[in-house]
This record gives sequence, C-alpha cells and structure tokens, in this order.
Amino acid sequence: MTRLELNERKQRLLMALVERHIRHGQPVGSKSLAGGGGLQVSPATIRNIMAELEDMGLLTSPHTSAGRIPTERGYRLYVDTLLASTTMENPDNARLRDELRQLLAPDQSPQALVSQASRTLAELTRMAGLVAVPRREVTTLRQVEFLPLSGQRVLVVLVVNRSEVQNRIIQTGREYGEVELRQAANYINHTYAGCDLDSICEGLLSTMDADRAQLDELMQTTVDIAGKALRPENKDSDYVVSGESNLLDSAEAGGIEKLRDLFEAFNRKRDILHLLERSVKADGVQIFIGRESGYQPFEEYSLVSAPYKVDNGPMGVLAVVGPTRMDYERVIPTVDITARILSAALTQL
Repeated sequence: MTRLELNERKQRLLMALVERHIRHGQPVGSKSLAGGGGLQVSPATIRNIMAELEDMGLLTSPHTSAGRIPTERGYRLYVDTLLASTTMENPDNARLRDELRQLLAPDQSPQALVSQASRTLAELTRMAGLVAVPRREVTTLRQVEFLPLSGQRVLVVLVVNRSEVQNRIIQTGREYGEVELRQAANYINHTYAGCDLDSICEGLLSTMDADRAQLDELMQTTVDIAGKALRPENKDSDYVVSGESNLLDSAEAGGIEKLRDLFEAFNRKRDILHLLERSVKADGVQIFIGRESGYQPFEEYSLVSAPYKVDNGPMGVLAVVGPTRMDYERVIPTVDITARILSAALTQL
C-alpha cells in the first residue's frame, strides 16, 4: 500500500490519530479527533473513516474500547508521510546542530566520539542510543612507543591512521628494560611506518618460525612484543549502547518480558549488528518498525538508524531503539543530524 491510496481526509485523520496516540499512549476515539487535525467533520464521519482505516489494516481496536491504535502498517504509512513532507525541518533543528557540534567536537579520539554520540542520542530521545564502532579496513601505523611498567607489563602508545592515538597495556613473558623497548620501537618505526598493522604483524610474526637462536637480541624483543602490541583492536566491529534504562519508562503494561528479550538481544549483539549492517550503505535514515526488522525481540520496538561517513565512505551506523509508539517526528531528525555531525567530526581527525 502506498500513501497515494489514501485520500487527503483519510490521510490527515490517520496522521492526527497516530500523533495523539504517540503523545498520550491511549486508544484514540472519534470524539477526541472531532475538529482536530484540520478535519472539521462530525464524530460520526470520523467513526466511519476509522472503520475504513481499520479494514485497510492501518488501525486496530485493542480491547472492547471504541478507540483505535495504529498497527505496524499504520505507523509505516505515518513515517513515510513524515519523510515525504517538509515538517521534518523546523527551527529546533538548528539549535540541535549547534548543541551536537559542541558535544562531538573533533578534538576527541574516534572511540570517545562514538561513546559521546551514543550517550547524546540516549539523552536527547530518552531511548536507547547505539553507535557501531568505526570499522576501518586498514589501520596504518604512524609511530609506536613502548614504556616499561611494573609486573612484566608494557604500555604501548600507538599513533595510527592520520593522528589517532591508542594506548594499551600488554602482559609480557618477562620484564623488559627501557633501552631494549626503545630499540624495538625505533626498529618498527624505521621499518614499518606507513604500513598497515595486519601486514606488520604477519611480517614480524612469521620470523617466529625461524630458529630463535639465529635472531639477534633486538629482533627477539621485537617479535615477542609485536604480537600483542600491534594486533588491531576491535577486529570484529562492535557497538556502544547507552540509555537502556530509558526503555523501562516507556514499557507498556505487561511488556517487561518483551523488554527483557530486547536487553538479551543487546547482550547477544548478533541481531543488532545485522540490523546495523543493513543500514550502513543506506542513503540517509532507515527505519525498522516492529516485525519489519525480522527479529522477534523487536516486535514491539522500532529502530531508527543512519550511516555516518568519512571522506564520503560509510564508516559505521548510529541508531535509536525505542517503542513503536516513539516520537518519530523528533527522533528521525535527531538521528539524521547526529550522523552528519559525527561524520564531520571524524573527517577532521
């Protein structure tokens, strides 16, 4: 069904009913819609239109109440109408852009930006905010530094890609002195600067197949450290989630079991990642309403997502998860603008 199959009066009534249900969370009756939404028709006429919309699968009666609530198809038509209209642009969006530019300033690491974007989405929408950790096909080494710590530990300072700094602590088989660690770092920087971490690890670790007696002391140290120090983190792209507790406030009566299933899906990650991967190459905002996701835990929830990019190439996805009765008119531009600001911040790194 397309939006064109509804005449203007039916479409306006559907939009008014969905907006009222989103606002109040109760079945909507004909009297509450009479005179609203620019309809200016009698409750009897509204009842007839609501009955027709119910026959079309856009509305349903939850109980014996005369009121109606939207079905998934009703929400889909409502969302598609929103996306096709100009109402998504409003003066509040400019204020939102300014706020996000301050929160997602390009003076943070990619990991910090991703975490901040997730928290910001959760705070702005009062739902759960998800951001897939940036996935890079190649991580290029610029410089590495090794510093000895107590207890057979070494602090690794990696500068990769343009200017991204990663700090990690590795556990070693023995204690290493500052001089030998500096010599190993100098060797790696001189030999491998500009190479990707995967090829460096493969090159260095292949020497472990050689007779260790034939390796000089410097190469032994370098090989021992390199396996742990240079292995790229987050090899399997993951995501950051914030604001899960916000969903408790929006859970319908008797919906705690459904919410528990959703939280388990957050922990399993596989289903969430698959949904996000379906959005990474999308052009703009993607919306999965209820069973459209194809996953049982999302049957009573919606996911609004948008890809974020660097140098015009997709890098990851951010999303908001909330009940199907979410305020789409506010959530959709929030997700879209956040993705654009995050893209700009990551591009400047």
